[in-house]
Parts: sequence; structure tokens; C-alpha cells
Amino acid sequence: MNHPAEILPPGAARCPGPSTAEIIRADGDQPPAHLTEPSYQFLGDADIAYARYTSRAFHELEKDKLWTKVWQWACREDDIPGPGDYFLYEITDKSVIIVRTESGAIKAYPNACLHRGTQLKPAGSAGRSKNLRCPFHGFTWTLDGALSDVPCRWDFPHIRDEDFQLPALKVDTWGGFVFINFDQDAPPLAEHLGVLPAHFANWDLGAKFTARHVRKLLPANWKACLEAFLESYHVLETHPQGVLTVGDANSQYDIYGESVSRFVHLVGYPSPHLKETFTQQQLLDALLGEGVVEAIADEDTKLRVPPGGTARQVFAQHLQQLFGKAYGKDFSHLSVSETIDAIEYCLFPNTCLFPSLLFPMVYRFRPNGDDPDSCIFDLLFLQPVPDSGVRPDPAEVIELDFEQSFHEVPGFDPGLATIYDQDTGNLGGQQRGFKSSTKPGQTLGNYQEVRLRQLHQTLDTFLGKK
Repeated sequence: MNHPAEILPPGAARCPGPSTAEIIRADGDQPPAHLTEPSYQFLGDADIAYARYTSRAFHELEKDKLWTKVWQWACREDDIPGPGDYFLYEITDKSVIIVRTESGAIKAYPNACLHRGTQLKPAGSAGRSKNLRCPFHGFTWTLDGALSDVPCRWDFPHIRDEDFQLPALKVDTWGGFVFINFDQDAPPLAEHLGVLPAHFANWDLGAKFTARHVRKLLPANWKACLEAFLESYHVLETHPQGVLTVGDANSQYDIYGESVSRFVHLVGYPSPHLKETFTQQQLLDALLGEGVVEAIADEDTKLRVPPGGTARQVFAQHLQQLFGKAYGKDFSHLSVSETIDAIEYCLFPNTCLFPSLLFPMVYRFRPNGDDPDSCIFDLLFLQPVPDSGVRPDPAEVIELDFEQSFHEVPGFDPGLATIYDQDTGNLGGQQRGFKSSTKPGQTLGNYQEVRLRQLHQTLDTFLGKK
């Protein structure tokens, strides 16, 4: 007997049962139209070569053709709030100074003195500086990049001030993020962002601050680490504790041009893998029992699903009230899906953004210096700026080494820490498996893993392989 997928056009097969869009429409509210408008494209089914994750030559090609040509998130505007504030962004073997000038403009310069190349600011640093002064001989530039001091200037008659400006990289901002690009001929950031500004129109990331920032080293190539977070296919095996309350196999996957992709991962709806049937009350009890929000143990005050209602609706309303009280905000305008579902956008090459009340995260995956076999994972939690308008300082970065657990992060939700440990726990074995395999590449699902394929196809555009 043929499997159903074998008699359908490639990429047309879907998980049996209600689709994500149908379930969101059944919530009975007014979600943004784009949430219920699938945008899938079949992008082929050829294997993805393991050498793309392990080869030193491929890593060098990315250094030359990707990281020097692509728009990339370098820091948050909160990291440089006032004149003189600077932040160092490092990618592979390059270092960039992001600085706020006296006029409030944001500038980005290669972190290198024009005299003899010494870094103007030490690796990994951030702080405040009235100018950019080389610690070796004292050559100094203003925050605007103009040469302001040359010790023993009499010995450099061949230096013309106008030719000795610090070379400025392209800089732009969106959603409170500062993006840089080494390529002066790169298209505008707005073009790279694609649908993001429209899809985030009611979700202003610039009106949020960094409430938590965890940075962890991961034992795998940056692409493999990113890909672990681009699909829900892994939930059944990697996160079996969550299958009662997440619709994994029926997640919606969307492709928007070359630079943006999305999944919509349902919460409060059981996995299609489960054969049992559950009442809406059982689903709600399971959601509350996961400890993500306050559980109500008193039977007299226990949350109840009303006749004709759903666990998703009750959970969303409960969440809006709890977070509204915690943040001093009114979230009642949000749809059920915007409140509780994991709606994750990926902006090429390495950033994931969530317009969701329950999932206020941002991810970034960078090569760990010049090592193709490891990665730096930045995990941010963004919270709304208080109505007072006083913006809290961004949280200090908590650093985790390869073997450290997310449970070691002070105040981190234990259930969420377990999920991140499970996600990142697969990666070392995957990177080693790439090198052990006699099969030359990975075989992807046409639908559930289409975002991985888009990543590689866009990467090939930058590398000149298409």
C-alpha cells in the first residue's frame, strides 16, 4: 500500500486533522490575517551535504562571502543608550565598534587603529568613551570617526586628516536592534527584512527591553544549532513531556522570499501523535500544571473551561491578566494565538524573533570565533517598557560554557531550562555524527523542515553557488 505522501505532489502532504490555520480561526477572535494565510513553497528534496557543517573550506567561504556581505544584528539600541556608549560586536575573526555619537547617531567602525592595526577597544568589551583612542601609541578619533590627535604629528606629514577618517560600516536599526553590514554595496536593511515590519506592526520590539540575556557555547556548527530551533518535528522525541499541550506535527511552516521564514507552533492543543482524546479541562489543567504561569491549586478558584469554550481561550485570557498585572499593561487586545502560540520568525542568516506574549524570546547563533565546530548562542527575553517610559537597563549577560545547564541561570524557569537543555543536548552528537556518517548528507522533510532548506538556498546565493 502506498504511503499518502507518495501519491501527492512533493511538499503537498500534511499532518492529518485540523490545520494550524483552522485551529487559530476556531479561537473565535481576530488574529492578524497573516497567521491564517499559509505561505509554503516546495524548495526541493536533495540532501544537504554534511561538509557544509564540518569543512574548514566551507567555513572560510562563509567568512569571505556571507559574514562580510549580510545584514546582521550586532546589538540592541539599549546597549548604547547615550553619547559615548559603545559595544563590541565580534563575528568570526572580525571585531566592530558600535558607538553612539554626540548627536545621537549610531556609527560602526572596524575595531582597528589606522596607524598599526591595534584594536581600539579590547575584545568583548562595552562601556562609555569620550573618543576612540588606540592603547598602543595614542592615535585618537572622535566618536564621529574624525582624526583628532596624532602623537608626534611632525613625523607624519604624509597623513591627511580627511583620508584618515575611521572607515564607517553600514548601520541601520529596526525593532530596537542595531544591524551592521560590511558591504557598502549591500541593499537597504528594509529590503532584507522583507515582511517583518508588516507582520510585527502590532508588536513593537523597540518598546521592549532585555530582561534576561543568556549566552551559551554550543558544540556544533552555527547552522546546525540554528536549525534545531527551526522545526517542531523534534518535539515528540526530544520533548516528550510536552506533547499533551503542543500541536507539533501540525505546525504551520511559511516561506517569505529568501530572507524570512516562520513557523506557527500551537499551544493548548494536543500533539497529533497522541491517539487518546482529552477534554478541554484536561488540556487546561495540563497547561497550568507545567508551571509556565501561576497555577491555581484551590479547587474553589480553579480555572474552568466554560461550556463551548476551549483550553486555549481560557489559558490566553488567564495569561493576559497575569502578565498585564506583572507589567502594568493591557494585553486584552491580543488574539489567543498572539498570546500563547510559539510564532517564530527567522531572519537570515542567524536570528529568530517571536511576536508572542508567552514566548518573548530572541535567538542568535554565531560561529564561535574561527571554529566551524562550535557556536555562540545568544538567548534574550524581551519585556515591555513600563508605561512610565523609564527604560530599565538591559540585563547583564549570563555566560554558560559547553557543559553547563540552563538550570544554572539564576531565576530561570525550571521547565524552560529543561527544554533548552534538551534542545542543545542533541547538538554535540549531531556534529560528531556528521563526521562519522558514510552517508554524505542529511535528508529533510519536504514540509516540516523546509525552513532548513531555505536557509541553505539563501546561503548559496551569498556564496555564489546558485
